[in-house]
Amino acid sequence: MDTQRTDTPNSVCGFVALIGAPNAGKSTLLNRLVGTKVSIVTHKVQTTRTRVLGIGLHNHAQIIFVDTPGIFKPKHRLDRAMVHAAWQGVADADVVALLVDASRGLSDDVRDIIQNLKDNNRKAHLILNKVDLVKRDTLLALAQDLFDMGIFKQVFMVSAVTGDGCDDLMTAFSDILPQSPWHYPEDQVSDMPMKHLASEITREKLFLNVHEELPYQLTVENDTWENFNNGDIKIEQTIYVERESQRAIVLGHKGARIRAIGSTVRKELQDLLERKVHLFLFVKVREGWKNDPARYRDWNLDFDA
Repeated sequence: MDTQRTDTPNSVCGFVALIGAPNAGKSTLLNRLVGTKVSIVTHKVQTTRTRVLGIGLHNHAQIIFVDTPGIFKPKHRLDRAMVHAAWQGVADADVVALLVDASRGLSDDVRDIIQNLKDNNRKAHLILNKVDLVKRDTLLALAQDLFDMGIFKQVFMVSAVTGDGCDDLMTAFSDILPQSPWHYPEDQVSDMPMKHLASEITREKLFLNVHEELPYQLTVENDTWENFNNGDIKIEQTIYVERESQRAIVLGHKGARIRAIGSTVRKELQDLLERKVHLFLFVKVREGWKNDPARYRDWNLDFDA
């Protein structure tokens, strides 16, 4: 990725909303385009709960990507709040990019997203992701079927995992966005505070290790963030689940699972912060946390959506 960092009278800056069905690869693509981790990635659907800004640079352009929760048919309050946040990201963006998992094809969720964009007279750019997993003829037929729906300005084919096609994508967005001073300092890659990213990384590792539970059934909060004079950081986090049986799953036999997760989180945080991290994880039961308005405020979600 070309990251020449020059804020000039010809500077370009704007917002690109990345939308798509759950597990289309939005967070993986965001991290690739920004050049570092700003959004967690797991195999679980609806991992992203709130809007995440990732800030990428390309030539004279500062491209502010809005990574949104996956759009699907909501069944519960948290579902509705996440989908509402995703469409709010669309409303506020200069450019909309619909990411489609090419290996899954034209799903019902994708059709519903396209219909919503049509209903709101919103054009979009189509990004076919995971193209390395699909035969060329199948890929070209899918691209044509989607383009014929009449809302797409351009079609891009990428692999967020390998990076193929991502440079062309950045160049295209640089050409599309309006001339404007940059909105953020040149070394800023996200609007997410590091403390929040730390709790998200713990949640990511939990989802990757606790296969029995749904993402909605746990959340992570920072209790303590203490900086020492020698540069070390002490972080205490609490993992909240809804039932005692879930607590036992997270802890594992004699606490083995939570210790392993903590070790993985600690290493990643130390790599990110370039400092020694003393991490302490606690697991508690908090029944009904999904219906607590305070949790929604923490995630910048609308409780009444």
